[in-house]
Parts: sequence; structure tokens; C-alpha cells
Amino acid sequence: MARIGSLFRSVTHCLLSAGRFETAAQLVRDAAGYLEPGLGEPTPAYLSIYGTLFLTGAMAAARAEDRATAQEFLQEAETAASRLGADANHMWTAFGPTNVAIHRVAAAGELDDVQVALDLGPQVDTSGLPVERRVRHGLEVARALSAWNRTDDALAAVLEAERLAPEQVRHHYMSRDLVLGWVRGTRGRPSRPIADLAERLRVV
Repeated sequence: MARIGSLFRSVTHCLLSAGRFETAAQLVRDAAGYLEPGLGEPTPAYLSIYGTLFLTGAMAAARAEDRATAQEFLQEAETAASRLGADANHMWTAFGPTNVAIHRVAAAGELDDVQVALDLGPQVDTSGLPVERRVRHGLEVARALSAWNRTDDALAAVLEAERLAPEQVRHHYMSRDLVLGWVRGTRGRPSRPIADLAERLRVV
């Protein structure tokens, strides 16, 4: 059952990447109905797959601007994480309470709930997660900071993400969009740190 759940998760990711947000959210509902009987005495791997499925669904719902469904899915994921009891990486999911928390920040960013993202984001300790997740969270926090014109703090967050994973930051749409926005929004020449970062990301 866990492997079937993993297949559902993979298809949901594909739909999300293709911009088919409503279809992705509906697949999560359908998959949850199929997987629910296994929640009586689930293995840690099963809980991880189940919870991660809802995290993907929450992002799809947020991008579809379906606030109610995004919150519903996040709550379902949080319940699974509570049952799991701790952060883990069963079946390479990096699922647990911390991953749920960073998805709450990401969903808030997609829904333009900047204050929520700023309230939650800096409090999340991602040090125990894989670098990819840590970097993505750092970029989410940077996006929220930038939305409130806290450019210096946002730049610091991007630079820290770059220190952890230069290639990921160089090619991630979020870091590129942030830096390009800073360059275009500056009267005259941008600051040296921003100009240097823009050159490394090849956005100018």
C-alpha cells in the first residue's frame, strides 16, 4: 500500500508541476480515500507517504487560490506527522512535523498571506532536514521578507541558501525572480552584493 501511495504522490507532483492544480488536489482526495483503510495500524513509511501526499495537495490548492482546501490538507498532514511523532525520511519523504511547518509557510506565500509566512518562517528549525528542503524554505522566507520591503534581510536569506546549495539557488525560479526584481526595482545601480548575486545567478 505504501508503494501505491508513493505512486499517487508522484503523479500528484507531476500534475502540480504541469500547472494542473485543481486536478492535483482532486487526485489527493481520491488517493486519500483509497489509502484511508491502511491508517488503522500504519507503518511509519505509510504515514510518511500519506502525509506527504497531503503536503503536495496543499501546495496545489494554494496555487489554485483554494484557501479552504489548502488548510484542510495541511491539517491532515499535521495529523499524520503527529502520529509519526518525529521528523524522519521514510521512503525519502523527509516527512514529519518540520516538513509540515515549512509547507505552511510555503502555502502562506502562495496565498499572499505574507504576515503568516513571516510569523512562522523564521521560527522553523530546518537543520535536521535534507539540504534541498532547507534551501527551499530559506527562499520562501526571503520571498516573504522581500514582499515587506525588507530587502537586506531577504538578501541575507538568499545568500545563506546559496551557501548551502549554490546550484539549487542558481537555477531555482524563486531566487532568480527575487534577484531580478531587486535589480529592476533599484534606482540607479544596485548594491554590490545584489549585483554580484545577480551575476552569479546570470539574471542580468
